Amino acid sequence: MKGKTFFITGASAGFGAACASIFAETGNRLVLTARRSDPLLALQRELAEKAEVHVMSLDVRDRQAVARAVESLPAPFRDIDVLINNAGLALGLEPAHKVDLDDWETMVDTNIKGLMYCTRLILPGMVERNRGHIINLGSVAGSWPYPGGNAYGGTKAFVEQFSLNLRCDLLGTRVRVTCIQPGMAETEFSKVRFKGDDKKAAQVYSGTEALTAEDIAETIHWVVNRPEHVNINTLELMSVDQAWGPFAIHRKK
Repeated sequence: MKGKTFFITGASAGFGAACASIFAETGNRLVLTARRSDPLLALQRELAEKAEVHVMSLDVRDRQAVARAVESLPAPFRDIDVLINNAGLALGLEPAHKVDLDDWETMVDTNIKGLMYCTRLILPGMVERNRGHIINLGSVAGSWPYPGGNAYGGTKAFVEQFSLNLRCDLLGTRVRVTCIQPGMAETEFSKVRFKGDDKKAAQVYSGTEALTAEDIAETIHWVVNRPEHVNINTLELMSVDQAWGPFAIHRKK
C-alpha cells in the first residue's frame, strides 16, 4: 500500500508508533494522534524524510476534541484510507470487588467510547468514497478470561463484536474492517497497567519471548495489503510462550 492516508490513534509508543514506522516506509501520509505531544513530535521528525506526517495531541475520550481533530485536518490528510484504532489501555489486576471504579471508567471511556468516536467521525468519508479499512486493536482478553481481566476483557470483547457488526453495516461497500487480537506483547502496556511500577511490569515478561510492537505492526501491514476484495475479519496471535491453562477449580479444604 503506497500513497494512502493513515489515521493512527495512540501513536506515541508501542503498536501505534510501530505502525507509523512501517507505513512510512512506503511513502504513505500519516495522521498520528496521542495524548502525549513530545513523543509524537519526535516520531514526526524521525519519519519526516520518508512520509508526510501530521501530528495532533488528542485524548480520544473527549468526543468534541475528536470531532474538532477530524474536521480540522489539512487538505492532504482529509481523505483517510486506513483508520487504526489503537488507543487503549488496561489498569490494574484487582478482582472486581476490590477494583478502583475510576479505572473501570477510564478503560470504558478509552477502549470503547474513544474507538466509537473515531470510527463514527471517519467512517462516513470512507463510505462516500467507497473505499477504506478500519483496523481495531482488540486483545485475546476479549475471548479468554483471566483473573483481574474483568472490565478490560469486557472492553476488548466489545471491540471484536463492534468490528463484526460494522462489517454487517458496510455490506455492499468496499470498506473493510479487521479486529486484531494480540496476546502478551512487551510494550508500555504493563507499565501503564501498573501505573508506572517498572518492577511489576517487568515481571509480566520475565523469562518469556513476548510479542513485540513490530510483530503487531507487520501483521497489520499484511492485513491492509490483502487484495481489496479480501476482508480479514479477526486475527488472533500470541507468542509461543503463551497459551491457555486448565480450568480453574476451587477445592474446599
